[in-house]
Amino acid sequence: MTKSGAPADVYPKDEMNLDAGYGLHKGVLSPIETLAQSVSAMAPSTSPSLTIPLVFALAGNGTWFVYLLTTAAMLLVGFCISRFARMSASPGSLYTYTADTLRPSLGAIGAWALLLAYVATGASVAGGALYYGNILLTQFFGSNPPALATLALVFIITGAVAYRDVKLSAEMMLWVEVVSVSLIVIVLALLLSRYGFRIDMNQLRLKGVSIPHLGPALVLAMFSFVGFESATTLGGEAREPLKTIPRAVIQCAILAGVFFMLCAYSEVLGFQGETGKLSDSTSPLHVLARKAGVSPLGTAIDFGAFVSMISCVLACTTAASRVLLRMSHSGLIPDLFGRTHKKFGTPVAGVVITSIAMFAMTVFLALRGVGGTDMYGWLGSISVFGFLTAYALVAVALPFARKALGQHSLTITVISGFTVLVMIAGAIGSIDPSQPAPVVWFPYIYLGYMALGMICFLLRRKIVHARRSAS
Repeated sequence: MTKSGAPADVYPKDEMNLDAGYGLHKGVLSPIETLAQSVSAMAPSTSPSLTIPLVFALAGNGTWFVYLLTTAAMLLVGFCISRFARMSASPGSLYTYTADTLRPSLGAIGAWALLLAYVATGASVAGGALYYGNILLTQFFGSNPPALATLALVFIITGAVAYRDVKLSAEMMLWVEVVSVSLIVIVLALLLSRYGFRIDMNQLRLKGVSIPHLGPALVLAMFSFVGFESATTLGGEAREPLKTIPRAVIQCAILAGVFFMLCAYSEVLGFQGETGKLSDSTSPLHVLARKAGVSPLGTAIDFGAFVSMISCVLACTTAASRVLLRMSHSGLIPDLFGRTHKKFGTPVAGVVITSIAMFAMTVFLALRGVGGTDMYGWLGSISVFGFLTAYALVAVALPFARKALGQHSLTITVISGFTVLVMIAGAIGSIDPSQPAPVVWFPYIYLGYMALGMICFLLRRKIVHARRSAS
């Protein structure tokens, strides 16, 4: 803290904030590679295959509209995050923004929520990788290996890359997503050309849409975006982080929103006349590729989705390990997690424990006969609670950080307050007592996890307060 009482880490000229790299390799990531972290954590090429059909099951012809509303909500969050990212660059991302501005207890809530968000998202998409891996292996070889073998391979690959080199990790993630998204856009463009680019009035008028179902649909759609802020975890490794990271966050939200709305509109249009529903399709883009007259691209897209999900696991491992790094330096967890590899400049313990935690989640479900799509949906739903908590806390903290800098703005305060209300509405909308088990248990699982996190904080609060006072 400074003598004025303002949090030290929110000052844009603060040398400690910009130069404390925590042992990470500084300035190794270009603006494009920094953007790749956020893009890959979202895994945009997976949503058309797995998330949009789930949203359609609730929103029907209003699927594109749900994504429009969700894009607006994420831009509100992105605005708050980008304003912080212009002032502070740290591996802790949203946790740092909250912890350096609000009370230590609220900082701890943000830390544990964000950690769960990244770990649960990584485990979720690993389930998606299992699902698409089985589809591809069955298609080409007529059989597939045991789920545990596939999951182990996924986490060994991603853990090794995250351990070895963050630059290699970013480059790999970038090209995977570029190729996957490009293939999807080609199929959708060919499909729309066959329809003569006509306007689907049923979708435009939201025909048959049930208003009560829009709330749960919005929460599902949010899962398509979660992770778009993860470029902020690279504050110690990005070049000119105070410029490149805010730009990456906003660019990611806008590009993803446009892409998801295009996919939602095209998929709903493309499935008109099909015997099966979009919500029941095991590989919707494969069906659309056939209708567009480019069936081979359907298989390529399935393969792209598989690789993209592995890429997302890697991005989540990268992000979660850096959150653990920052939590360790703050005293929330043991110092072991604050150490980095002398040669590779990566948080070794964080990468290892993150990979083990993700693997344990998926193995636990696989041993109970849970399939890849259910893993994707269930763990993804739990992760949304963590992201909503972290996003809300950042929005709460922003006006206080600006005030500490003598930059109070009524506009920013209003936007921050509205963002908090949107996040609260999202959390409430995700709670549906009528849902079957285990979905109905997810809010309680999240609250139980957060309770354990706060117990850890209470046990280490003296260390946390001492390190905060010394900063």
